Amino acid sequence: MFLGLQAALYYHARTVAIAAAQEGARAAGAEHGRTSDGISAAHAFIADAGGSDVLPGASVSGDRTATVATVLVVGKSLSVIPGWRPVVRQSASVPVERLTAP
Repeated sequence: MFLGLQAALYYHARTVAIAAAQEGARAAGAEHGRTSDGISAAHAFIADAGGSDVLPGASVSGDRTATVATVLVVGKSLSVIPGWRPVVRQSASVPVERLTAP
């Protein structure tokens, strides 16, 4: 029973982390977006999803080049097993929006 509960907690934390990374990457990859926009969007998503009650110790980093925006979310899953805190690491990348000549 505890193993099933632990798997569900990990899966939920992983789902929140990948969704936050995708949200951040979309914000950073917008035509006038910046890396800081992506990081802020990912932090806001995590907070809306439950914050440290879902993904404790979450940290967000990002990078934006001329062609690709990437956001990385790292945190820990809640655990029912004492002393064990599985790490959740998810990233998302999107192409940067830009105008191109025909």
